[in-house]
Amino acid sequence: MTTHALLQAFKASKPAFGAWITLPGVLNARALAQASPHLSWVMIDCEHGLTSLQPGAAESIQAITGLGPNAPSALVRIPATGVSDSTSWQIKYALDAGARGVLVPMVSTAEKAREIVADSRFPPGGRRGFGSPFTHGHWGLSAAEYINSANDSVVTMIQIETKEGVQNVDAIAAVDGIDCLFIGPYDLSLCLGYPPPSPDPHPDVEVIIQDILKAAHKAGKKCAIYCTSGKQALKRGEEGFDIINVTSDIGAMAESVAENLSAAVGGQ
Repeated sequence: MTTHALLQAFKASKPAFGAWITLPGVLNARALAQASPHLSWVMIDCEHGLTSLQPGAAESIQAITGLGPNAPSALVRIPATGVSDSTSWQIKYALDAGARGVLVPMVSTAEKAREIVADSRFPPGGRRGFGSPFTHGHWGLSAAEYINSANDSVVTMIQIETKEGVQNVDAIAAVDGIDCLFIGPYDLSLCLGYPPPSPDPHPDVEVIIQDILKAAHKAGKKCAIYCTSGKQALKRGEEGFDIINVTSDIGAMAESVAENLSAAVGGQ
C-alpha cells in the first residue's frame, strides 16, 4: 500500500498541515505536493477550483501519488453544494479516482452526513459500488486488498459552514463514520450574516468556530479548518485543530511574486 500521510499524522497525534489545489493540471498538482516535507495532505478543490471531477481529479491524484513514499495524501472536495442531492455520484467519482479522502461542502444535517458515510463505504458498512479498474492501483493494492481496507483508510470529511449545520453540529458529529468536521470560515461567516474573514473571522464567528471544535472532539472526531497563512495555521494548531490548511497554490504563487518583486524594487 502506498503511504497515507494524513492517517500517519492522526496516529502521531499532531496537526496535519495541508494546502489547497485550485489550479488545474498534473504539473501544478505535483509541484505543490512536493513543495514541502511538512505537507501531510493536499486538497484538490473541485467545488471552487478549476480541476474537473473527472478526469481531472484522477489525473492529479496519479501525479501526486507518483511522488512515492513521501507524497502527501491526495484528498478531493466534490463540487456539490447547498441543498443538492447529487453528492452520491460525485463521491463515487472522487474515490474511484483514488482519493485518500473526500470533503463534502455545506452539510447541514445528520441525515445528510449518514448518506455521505454510506456512499463512502463498501458493504456492509455502506453502499459504495466497486467497478473501477484503476482505483486499487492508485493505492498500490490488489482489488481484493483495496476492498478489504478502503473502509478503514478513506477519510470522510464534511464541512460545517451553514447556520443549520451549526445548529445541528452535535448530531452531525455523532454520526458514525464521519471522521472529521471541516470548518469553512468564509461561507460560515456569510451564512451567519457576518463579513468574510479579513484575515481573521469576526469575534462572534470565532466563538462558533471554537464551539464546533469542541463538538468534534467531544464526539471523538477530528476537526479541520481553512487558513490562509502559516501564522494563522500555527495559531489554530495551538488551539487544538487536527487538520489545518496553510495556503493555496494560487495564494502562495501570488504572494511569492509580490514579495520578490517588492524586494527587487527596494521594498516599494
